Amino acid sequence: MPSKTNPAAETRISLAMQRYAALPLRAIAGGGFIQHGWAKIVKGPDAFAAILQALHIPFPHLSAYLTISVELLGGAALLFGAFITWVSVPTIVVLLTAMFTVHLPYGFSSIKIKAIVDGRAQFGPPGYECDLLYIACILALVFLKSGRWSIDSYRSRERNA
Repeated sequence: MPSKTNPAAETRISLAMQRYAALPLRAIAGGGFIQHGWAKIVKGPDAFAAILQALHIPFPHLSAYLTISVELLGGAALLFGAFITWVSVPTIVVLLTAMFTVHLPYGFSSIKIKAIVDGRAQFGPPGYECDLLYIACILALVFLKSGRWSIDSYRSRERNA
């Protein structure tokens, strides 16, 4: 026998959960961007510029610094929910650039087990799957808004007050 549900209760729960929906998206996308930017800083922007030059990216040094800036600043903005609509454009441009210049030749999957060495998996180069997942997270944030606990929400409350 089907159980009876209370639509009003389900709606209350759904509305309560919507407040939290953006938090994991912001944590994953923002944290990931910051991690990638920080890794480039640690290895040195010139090392990343050399990679870009080998990939025939125009103005490799400028491109390296712009990419690192977008990853660090854009990642922080995503993490804290600040200016999400504006930040989505350069972050998605960085992801599309990485997808078409680096990951596309390796196919869709980001996990390619090549061998098992000493009981540990050895992986090949990643495909464009992760780029698409990041883009999906960012677009979800644009459409969902950045959530109640965000700088954008705070700015909106200040503007409406």
